Amino acid sequence: MENTNENLLIKQKPKCIFIFNPESGQGKLKRNFNFILDTLAKKYGEIELLKTTHPKHALEFLKENGNKYDYVFASGGDGTLNEIVNGIAELDKKPIIGYLPTGTVNDVARSLKISRNIKKAVKALTDGEVFEHDIFKANNHYGTYVCCSGLFSISSYKTPRAEKKKFGKISYFRNGCHELLRAKPIDVELQTESEDIKTSSALVLISNSRSTASFLFNKSAILDDGKVDLFIFKSHKKIILMSEVFKVLRGFMFGVNHLKKNKHIIYRQVSKFKINMKENTPINIDGEKAFDGSFEFEVIPKGLKILVPKKHNK
Repeated sequence: MENTNENLLIKQKPKCIFIFNPESGQGKLKRNFNFILDTLAKKYGEIELLKTTHPKHALEFLKENGNKYDYVFASGGDGTLNEIVNGIAELDKKPIIGYLPTGTVNDVARSLKISRNIKKAVKALTDGEVFEHDIFKANNHYGTYVCCSGLFSISSYKTPRAEKKKFGKISYFRNGCHELLRAKPIDVELQTESEDIKTSSALVLISNSRSTASFLFNKSAILDDGKVDLFIFKSHKKIILMSEVFKVLRGFMFGVNHLKKNKHIIYRQVSKFKINMKENTPINIDGEKAFDGSFEFEVIPKGLKILVPKKHNK
């Protein structure tokens, strides 16, 4: 009798939910919806559904209910994934995340080599492996891959949703160009356990990602080492010079490895620090505005379990 009960426990299907943003992407999810559910059901059994209807819907739901699930599957962009991370970050029992990238940029998927082809991405959810990805906390907000302020950092959330759907990544570039006309240097004070640095900056970028804004920004980034890569692009005190703008653009277009020893860039690998800024300085986390002004930052090692293709590190 005991052996029979054990066998029943082994065969018991996990509890799963599929959370999807119907506005994300350009119809990719709608065209493949039945295929996704049928494929997941064959592997995991019954799949509950949650269609998000408003900002932070996924976050609110998972804070209350996330510990009931073994797997949370999600379709959307980096903003949707960020909501899920914030929803589960403080749970005692965290579900494993299965991510289908259907947003405009999908930087987390690029870093983890999760295909933007739906059928290939679904295969990673059924035949992939679990990767323990670091996350971070800035004040009371959690993030997965980027925290930034300064040049080009507001275009990701200032760009209207309709424009993103129509023009894709080009819409970010267009809004980023408009942003240049209003850009001003940021007064920054970086405090770590070993140093205190004050400077003016065109861009402060904290990265735990190989891809940022769809560019292979930091191809040597390690996503589970308990540290982030911090870049402070220095600027003139009163205005951001065009040479400083080009330095930022070169970093995105050609990667930052060649800039890590540049005297005009402060580069650190750190796990805990504080950045002081003016109160009205907007802070972007994972492509969305999180808060304004100064913040304390710390890495949470292996804070996210996410399904990835088996060869994602090769």
